[in-house]
Amino acid sequence: MDTSLYYSSSQRAGSPTQSRTIFPKGPIFNLDDFSSKEFIAKDFIESLTESAQSTSRRSHGPPTNAPFDPKPLIRAFEQASRRLDELSGELEQRENELSTAVRRAEAQHASNTETLGRKLNFTIASFQKLDTSLKSDRGEKWGGNVAVDTGRRIEELDRQRRKALDAHFLIECWDEVSNRGEVTLLENLRRSGTSEGKIRSANIARQLLRISQRLDPKSYSGGQTNGTATKQVGVTNGVAGARNFNTREIIEKFIETLENDMLKLFDDFYRRQNFDEMKNCAIVLQDFNGGASVQAAFVNQHQFFIDRSNLVTEEIGGDQETWMRLSDPDAEVPGVEPGLQSLIDEVKVVVQEESAIIKRAFPYPEQVLGKFVQRVFQQSIQQRLELVLEKAESESTLAYLRSLQAARSSISLLVDDLKAHGLTEHPDSVTSQTSTLLDTQLEELFTPYVSGSAYIDKEKHNLQELYKSLLFKFELFHSRRQKEPKTYLAAIRNRGQELLASAREATDAYVKSLDLEKMSPTQKRILLSVAGLKNTDEKGSATDTLEIDEEDGRLHILFAKRMLKWLAEGVRRGLELGGGSETPKDVAALLHLILNTLLTKYVELSLDASSELASSYEAARREPDLSYLANLRIAVHIAHLVHTCVNTLLTPLASSSLTTRREMEKVTRLAITRIEEQINNIEQSTIDAVLNWTTRLLSNQNRGDFRPRADTENMSLEQAQTQTCGDVCKFLGGFHDIAVQSFDGANLAALLLEVGVGVRGALLQHFTRWQVNRIGGVMLARDVSRYVQLLRSWDLDTSSSSSESTSLTSENTSISDASAGRSFKASLEVLSEIASVFVLHPEALKERLRGPVLGNLGRENLRPYLLRRDDYMEVGMQSLLASL
Repeated sequence: MDTSLYYSSSQRAGSPTQSRTIFPKGPIFNLDDFSSKEFIAKDFIESLTESAQSTSRRSHGPPTNAPFDPKPLIRAFEQASRRLDELSGELEQRENELSTAVRRAEAQHASNTETLGRKLNFTIASFQKLDTSLKSDRGEKWGGNVAVDTGRRIEELDRQRRKALDAHFLIECWDEVSNRGEVTLLENLRRSGTSEGKIRSANIARQLLRISQRLDPKSYSGGQTNGTATKQVGVTNGVAGARNFNTREIIEKFIETLENDMLKLFDDFYRRQNFDEMKNCAIVLQDFNGGASVQAAFVNQHQFFIDRSNLVTEEIGGDQETWMRLSDPDAEVPGVEPGLQSLIDEVKVVVQEESAIIKRAFPYPEQVLGKFVQRVFQQSIQQRLELVLEKAESESTLAYLRSLQAARSSISLLVDDLKAHGLTEHPDSVTSQTSTLLDTQLEELFTPYVSGSAYIDKEKHNLQELYKSLLFKFELFHSRRQKEPKTYLAAIRNRGQELLASAREATDAYVKSLDLEKMSPTQKRILLSVAGLKNTDEKGSATDTLEIDEEDGRLHILFAKRMLKWLAEGVRRGLELGGGSETPKDVAALLHLILNTLLTKYVELSLDASSELASSYEAARREPDLSYLANLRIAVHIAHLVHTCVNTLLTPLASSSLTTRREMEKVTRLAITRIEEQINNIEQSTIDAVLNWTTRLLSNQNRGDFRPRADTENMSLEQAQTQTCGDVCKFLGGFHDIAVQSFDGANLAALLLEVGVGVRGALLQHFTRWQVNRIGGVMLARDVSRYVQLLRSWDLDTSSSSSESTSLTSENTSISDASAGRSFKASLEVLSEIASVFVLHPEALKERLRGPVLGNLGRENLRPYLLRRDDYMEVGMQSLLASL
């Protein structure tokens, strides 16, 4: 056998050695050779055959054609096959071992799973059992109720234990105090450095004080000498003895020392902003006297009050011009005094900041905040408010009222801002207790100024001063009115120097009545300015430059608006400052003031003058001066303004008092009614005066106007109207212009209608008095046309009233009745047709008399006019009369 083949084969098959052997060996394989990732079956077979082929080539030299010998290969393959069988057996054995291990692991896993399942079920059952016992009224012996009871008992035992320890310590402390007069144990506890130790020492000290009062009552009685009491102690350990100390004084001294130390410690922590320790100190001090000492220390020593104590009394700000505007009733209110506003702004910031500190530093923050807020309002704000109001009152009454209103508004805004902030509850809403406290402080701050009648008396006094000054010239003018015998302002024009002297006397009386000497320069200047007078000085008097003209005695809408504006400002101010149950009473007082001043002393006084003047013209022999009618429209306007103001401003504020409201409505209604009656009387007197003067003008008609001589006929025809007609039309035209300026609406229509009906009646009567010839008839027709044109221009379409018949004479009553029921313009056609009676020839007149206008008048009504024709006795006229 060729051994080289086997050697080569084993070496190439993986044998690591190169030793030679005489016994042939096959290739050696293991599982690693086949499990390698580089194993390739083709390469493995080639490796088995390659060694045999190479050995053959080396043994026989050069290649020959010798036959192939398969035996080496067969042996190699047989050896490889045997090795593969061995490996297969080893693999099967290992597979069996692993399978057995897997089965054992699965069995163990199943066993573990079953065990854990039983434990889980047991746990769930235990939990359910425990849950059931906790929910049941009487649980199992080991259930939750028993656990709770056990815990409660343990806590009770712990409390009893601590109570026993405290009692034991208390007894030790009392023994120390009563026998040796020392408080060493308490001092040690106080100096422990912990807040719990300080709190406990405070509690024990208070208990010792009560024990001393009960067990040692003599320490609270007399018998002291130089501050030291010698008392019989009693039997202590069977021996009687005496002591020279007072247990009460020792305990109180310790308490005082503890309190002072805590206050000092609280202040130190406050300066270091250590709020937790501040709260601990506050809790300790809370047990002494309810925390009054620490709260007082916190509030009284606050830097805000220290700084403001020097600034609160500083000089009131604002220049003199500002105080002048504050005192001027027609100027806008400049606002709250700068120093007070600065204080309010600072209070807002300080209270908000301190509320956060108080919340963190005190166990009862609302109580401390209440004391702090009270101190702020009752000291800082109140002191500054008093200074501001004192300064304002020294300037003028109005300045005082406006300053009071501005301060109330600004401080109310401060309270609202503090409520919105929340303070100790920030950012939540403020508590009801704090809200009530803020409202109470606000009300108490202003109660001295608005309680009772203090405020309304000031308000009335202010309005009376202003109204009196505003109406000074008006009252002065009308005080001299009755002394004037002629026209409305004749006394001013004819006796100017005499009236000026009287005016100076009245002005001096006015100045004395206001007591200007006691007034401040500001108020004096304002009142004289409202009165239209120049301010007095050292060299002159206000009366030196007094000037009174017609305007001073007339009504002015501007005056009424100013007075109502001042009233509205006072009402608004009253609502902001006071309000409440006194409002109906206050507005009733203001109503009587405005009615008495604006309607009685102003409007009615002016209407009295107009009424007297109108009455004087009813039978006067001079042309009436109708300028007084301008006051009537203004009077109506003012009365309307007052009525509107009362209904919209004053009466609704008295709704809470039905009696007061009814009384206010009654008083207002009576005042308005008086003015309406005065105006109606003036209108009637005016109508009578106009008709009286119209009749007088018509009576001045020249007899030759309607019966001119032959030598004046041409001159008459050249005239558009007679002189009398021109005078009447001029007068009535002027009256119409004044009436249109003085009245409007139904009042104007009624006035013009009354005058128009009266004038028409006067004309109908007037044309029955004059003899008319042919040329005169033409002039008469021209006058009638002018009259009709004038009356029609008044644009009166209202049906004639029943008063038309009373305005005519008895001779023309039938004509008036015939035209009654028709419109005023239609009734003027009678005048035009009457003119044709004097112009037409008898034949043409006969046809006209059969017309719709003259035909309805009747023979008896036309006869007075026909009798005035010069050709009345001629045949034609007699024939006409016979045919009627």
